[in-house]
Amino acid sequence: MERRLEPINLESFLPLRETICESLRDAIRRGILRPGERLMEITLAEELGVSRTPVREAIRKLDQEGYVVMMPRRGTYVANMSIRDVNEIFEIRTALESLSCGLAAERVTSEELERLQKLLVMIGGFMKNGNIDKVVATDIEFHDMLYQATRNERLVGVIHNLREQLTRFRTLSMSYPGRLEATLEEHRTMVEAIAQGDVKAAKRAAERHMEHSEQTLLKAMEVQRKIEAKKAKDNAAKEQQKQSAANNEANVQ
Repeated sequence: MERRLEPINLESFLPLRETICESLRDAIRRGILRPGERLMEITLAEELGVSRTPVREAIRKLDQEGYVVMMPRRGTYVANMSIRDVNEIFEIRTALESLSCGLAAERVTSEELERLQKLLVMIGGFMKNGNIDKVVATDIEFHDMLYQATRNERLVGVIHNLREQLTRFRTLSMSYPGRLEATLEEHRTMVEAIAQGDVKAAKRAAERHMEHSEQTLLKAMEVQRKIEAKKAKDNAAKEQQKQSAANNEANVQ
């Protein structure tokens, strides 16, 4: 059996279910476990080096988060994300991100504002070095700091849940030509409005950021769809050639 997942670190301080969840989330985000792929508990357990029970518990949690879909009598599959799904998620996120920036403009501390500004500098540095993984990780930290500044834990919880549903596409979106530079400028506009305590400007900046993020993601998803369709077509052609060669050899014999 081809091993695609790394064995779980059983010495982790996190509960086993959470460690397995994070391992599977990461595999889905990175495309190791692909949309539409069926997940078999026994196979995952063998690859991760754990029993099936915590794997089953982790899959249930991932189902709640939208990473997988559990279908009665048919099994569990990595969730596909349709254009309608993206539209619905961004429709909600735009409203919540706007609210978050508005609240942050009213409630941010000087320490939080300084950290937001430093994170923007860090993102710019990682962009120059072409380190997309660091850009993505720091972008997440930037948004987490912004959410913290709202002083509204329930709002933060709802946003995190929605954000998780699109996290696996973050690298895909950030890799789209021109998106990194645009994102950095959009973030700067948001921070400037927050620093000035301009609630309306902060909200508008967040809404524009979400609008552009959605447009870019949809474009990136379409490019990926075309690449995967071409790959599937090429593979089918190769298989057909192999079958024709095998049939010709059989006829000769």
